[in-house]
Amino acid sequence: MGKIGIFFGPEKGSVGKIANLIVEKLGTIKADLHLVKDCDASIIDKYDKVILGISTIGTTNWDSEHTDTDWDVFQTHLKEVKWENKTVAIYGLGDQINYPEHFVDAIGWLYEKLNPLKANIVGFCNKDGYNFNESEAIVDGKFAGLPLDEDNESEKTEERLTAWLSELIENYNF
Repeated sequence: MGKIGIFFGPEKGSVGKIANLIVEKLGTIKADLHLVKDCDASIIDKYDKVILGISTIGTTNWDSEHTDTDWDVFQTHLKEVKWENKTVAIYGLGDQINYPEHFVDAIGWLYEKLNPLKANIVGFCNKDGYNFNESEAIVDGKFAGLPLDEDNESEKTEERLTAWLSELIENYNF
């Protein structure tokens, strides 16, 4: 079993914190961390198992043109990656209280980019225990990854992350 590549952005804030927590739980022997802003397709192509971390932007950004986030810049490389033989899991950060209409939409954005490229996307999560109105991350009644709300439910992060990683390890050999 090869190493797991964890690709995330932005570096600061909750997405980076969770990426480091994943490495802590999996161990550095098992996982490598990469900032998406510093990567290209050749780096992702080195891994068969990939975890992607992304945050959903807030405030007025849904009504404006995109800002240049790390993922916006990196998305040009997504089609260059050979996704067909990769098992991919996504985690995303969002705020279900202040943005209940857009909770972890970025998970859905990544799913929509990767699914047509034949990535084997795993780690879907039930909606139970979350309080939101809408999310582009819902696929076939489940989140297309692990939703985390560090703004309002940080006390649930450890349990949710541990359960998600256990599923990835047991069912998908992460």
